[in-house]
Amino acid sequence: MKINSPALSAGSRAWINLVTVLCLLPLLLQLPVTLAVVFGITTLLVALWSWRNAMPLPLRLLLVGIMLACIYWQMGARPGRDSGCALLAAMLAIKSSELRNLRDARSLIGFALFAPFAAFLLDQGPGTLLMSAAAVVAALLALQRLADEEVGIAHLPPRAQLRTVGRLMLLALPLALSAFWLVPRLPTPLWGTPERAVSRPGLSGSMQPGGWIDLMADDSPALRVEFFGPVPPQDQRYWRGPVLTRFDGRRWTRLESQLYGQPPALRPAAPRWDYQIEYEPTDRRELVALDLPLQAPNGAHLDADYSLSTPQPLTALSRWRMQSSAASAFQAELPAPLRQQALQLPEGFNPRTLALARQWRDEAGNDQAALVRRSLDWIHREFAYTLATPLAGRHSVDEFLFDQKAGYCEHFSAAFVVLMRGAGVPARVVTGYAGGVRNRFGNYWVVRRLDAHAWAEVWLPQRGWVRVDPTAAVAPERIYDTLEDRLGDNDTGGTGLDLAGRWGSLLQYGDYLRRGWNTAVLSFNAERQQHLLSAIGIKQLNPSQLVALFAGFAALTLGLMVWLLARGERQRDPLLRAWQRLDRRYQRLGLGREPFETASDWARRVDRERPGSDLLALSQRFTQARYAGVRSDVVSLLADLHRHRPKPGVRT
Repeated sequence: MKINSPALSAGSRAWINLVTVLCLLPLLLQLPVTLAVVFGITTLLVALWSWRNAMPLPLRLLLVGIMLACIYWQMGARPGRDSGCALLAAMLAIKSSELRNLRDARSLIGFALFAPFAAFLLDQGPGTLLMSAAAVVAALLALQRLADEEVGIAHLPPRAQLRTVGRLMLLALPLALSAFWLVPRLPTPLWGTPERAVSRPGLSGSMQPGGWIDLMADDSPALRVEFFGPVPPQDQRYWRGPVLTRFDGRRWTRLESQLYGQPPALRPAAPRWDYQIEYEPTDRRELVALDLPLQAPNGAHLDADYSLSTPQPLTALSRWRMQSSAASAFQAELPAPLRQQALQLPEGFNPRTLALARQWRDEAGNDQAALVRRSLDWIHREFAYTLATPLAGRHSVDEFLFDQKAGYCEHFSAAFVVLMRGAGVPARVVTGYAGGVRNRFGNYWVVRRLDAHAWAEVWLPQRGWVRVDPTAAVAPERIYDTLEDRLGDNDTGGTGLDLAGRWGSLLQYGDYLRRGWNTAVLSFNAERQQHLLSAIGIKQLNPSQLVALFAGFAALTLGLMVWLLARGERQRDPLLRAWQRLDRRYQRLGLGREPFETASDWARRVDRERPGSDLLALSQRFTQARYAGVRSDVVSLLADLHRHRPKPGVRT
C-alpha cells in the first residue's frame, strides 16, 4: 500500500540540500581532486535541477554511469575502501534528485550521514572531525524542522533549535567518550591503511632517476621530533633511512645481506642525542633515525647497515624513543663480500664517468680522501641544483656529469657513488630526510616529505663509512634550511613578523594543534589503552576488564541520560506542576480532569459529586494566578495546592 507523505516546503528543501553539502564536504576532501570537483559540481547541478522539476530516470542513470566511469578512471576496477567511499560520494551527489516529500527528506538525511563517517575511514584529523560535527548538527536541525512541519506547528527560533540539538549531543557525549576510551582496540586498524596513503610518495627500498619528483613537491609532515637535551646542529640533522648498495645501471636497491643482519661495531663520538620521533603512517616497514642510531627502539630492528625497519608496515601514527650519535669509526674493517658489493658497477654503462674515475685514481694514488675532495670541488664549481631535469637515458650518470650538470639529490648522490666506485673507493647511497623546521610553539622539529634526501657514504681506511653529501656542495640552503632562515626569526626584535612570517606562524600553530590531536586521539592505541589506569596503580587492563568497565560506564551514562530526559519532561512552571499533581490525586479516585475541561468546569464537576470540597476555591485562585496575572497569592496558593487532598466519601 502506498503511503502518502506531506510535500516538502521550499525552506525545508533548502535545509536538506545544505545538509547534503555539509555531509559530503569532509568526504570530498579525502578523494582525488578530479573526483572531488566532479562530485561537487554534480551535487549542485542536481539540486538546482530538482528544485522545481523532477529529474527523468534516464538522466539519473546517465549520471550514475558517468560517476562510475570517473571512479574507474581515477581508481581502477579494484574494489577497496577508497573506491567504496568514492562510490558513496557519487551516489549522494545525485540523491537529491529523488527529493519530493518529507519521507524522501528523512531518507536523504539518513543516507547523507554515512558520508562523514566514511570520511573517518580515510582521515581522522581534527579538520574532518569539525566538519563532520557541523554536518551532524545541521542534520539534527533539519530533522527537527521536518518533525515540526509534519505536525503543522510553527518552527522554533534558531537559538531554541540549537539549544535543543546541543542538549541532545551533550547527552550522547559521555557514552561516546566511554566508548572511545574503553572499547577494546585492535593492535592494527581493521581496515588497514587507506589506498591514498599507500600511494603517497615516501621512502622505499629503491631509488631511480626522476622517482622522487612527486615526493619533492609534498609538503605534508613525514615525522615530528622532540629532543630531550641538546639539539644537533644543522649539518648533523640527517635522518637515516634505507641504504642502497646494489646498482643495475639505472635503479638502486638494498642489499639482502644487510637486511636483519648483525650491525657492525660502532665507536660513537660525543655528543649523544636523545629524542623521540612521531612517525606519520605509511604502508612501508622502513623507519628513519638521526644518523647514526645507537640501538633499535622496542618494536624495530637495526639492520647491518644501521638502517631501521619494523616487522609490520607502519599503518598508524607511531612514536619511537631513540638515541643517536655521530661515529668516530663506523665499520673500520670492511668484509670482503660487502667491499665487492660496494664497488660493483654494471658493465656497459657510463663509460665517460668510469674513464674520468680511473684518471683521477691514477693521479691521486692511494689517497682516497683526496679523490673525495676533488670530486666535491668539481661539483661545487660547475654544478647547479634544480628539479627541472630531463628524463635520463641509458648512461644517466654520464649525462648528468658531463652534459646537464644540474639536478637534485638523487642525481648528485648516484653520480658521486658511481664516480667513487669507478676510482676504487667503496661507496653506497643512503636515503632519508635532511633538515627540518623548528616549531616555536611546541619546541619540536617538523620534517616534511619534501625534505627527503639522498646522500653518499664512502669507506675510508681507519675511519670506515663516512657521510659525504655532494648536494650540500652545490645547494646547502636546500639541505639545511629552517623556518628561521627562510622567514626570519625576529622573536626578540620587537618589530613583529612580516606577512610571510605571520603566515608561517599560523601554519606552525596549526601543526602544533595537529600534534596535540595526534597525542590525545590518533596515538591512543591498544597499548596506551591497556595502561589507561596506570596512574592509580592498575598497571595493565586486559580486554575483558575493558569490556566490564565499558559496560559499567555505559550503564551509568545511559541511566544519566534517562534521568536528564525525564527531568526535561517536567513542567517548568511550578504552579502548573502543582496543579497537575493535584489532578493526579483525583485521577486515582476516577475524578481526574478531562482534556476538554477548564479548571473551573472540572472543579464544579468534582464539587457536584463530592460536595464540601474546597477545590472550587483553589481553581478560582489558580485561574487568577495562571491566566489573569494575579501573582501576589502564588506562594500561599502553591502551599495550599500541595496540602490539598480529595475529600473522602462516595460519589453523590
